[in-house]
Amino acid sequence: MKILIIGGGNMGLTYARSFARTHVTSRLDLRLLARSPERVAALAVHEIGTVWGSPAECVPGANILILAVKPQDSPALFETLKSLVQPEQLVLSIMAGVRIATIKEALGTPKVIRAMPNLPAQIGMGMTAFTGTDEVTRAELVQVQNLLSTTGKTVYVEQESAIDASTAISGSGPAYVYYCMGALMDAAAQMGFSPAEAELLVSQTFRGAVELYSQSGLSCQDWIAKVASKGGTTEAALKAFGTGAVREGLMAGAGAARDRAEELGK
Repeated sequence: MKILIIGGGNMGLTYARSFARTHVTSRLDLRLLARSPERVAALAVHEIGTVWGSPAECVPGANILILAVKPQDSPALFETLKSLVQPEQLVLSIMAGVRIATIKEALGTPKVIRAMPNLPAQIGMGMTAFTGTDEVTRAELVQVQNLLSTTGKTVYVEQESAIDASTAISGSGPAYVYYCMGALMDAAAQMGFSPAEAELLVSQTFRGAVELYSQSGLSCQDWIAKVASKGGTTEAALKAFGTGAVREGLMAGAGAARDRAEELGK
């Protein structure tokens, strides 16, 4: 299985490293295509595959093409690739907001899978939703899922609209977590903790809470009930949040992110 990753940025390099680490393909069969000579040289230093600077030399021989460029660079990329891509090649796009129909039309190819990874993919803790065209076989879907799973967990969705929803939840989600963490760090600092102490208190609390949730079969409400004893400190905090105000704010934020993802796709 010859894989060509087009784009030598953070996500392209993340996937290249994950593929090499998990041996889903050999280094001889892993290729990277970068736009500038400088980037070609920088990627070659990592020694995780063959690095190319010319599409004509590496696109035709690949089984899977992974499009890992910025969405705004996609029109120029499509113009470069459209005469090189063959119908039997599988195209996997991780470009945010670029729809399957756009890729199919621009490249003239039927087999397209669109995936939405998130930032923790860089450390193998990512969450990726993906979907594909009817022309993609079940075996090819499994093959791509194995590739995506090298960076964390995956979920297959039937409808492309669910990719926009996953963008709002798992794609943007890390920022929501950091937003909450930042607020608690600020609160800790106001209570007299040093920045280092505040960071330790908050980061370990989040890490422990998520791990505890992951290892149990309990719901979030179950865990809240375990922490919040009647008349205690946690109950006081929850009351201060307002009757669902914080929860509704987070849900509204996720809705706004989904709406924006749909707008960008148009």
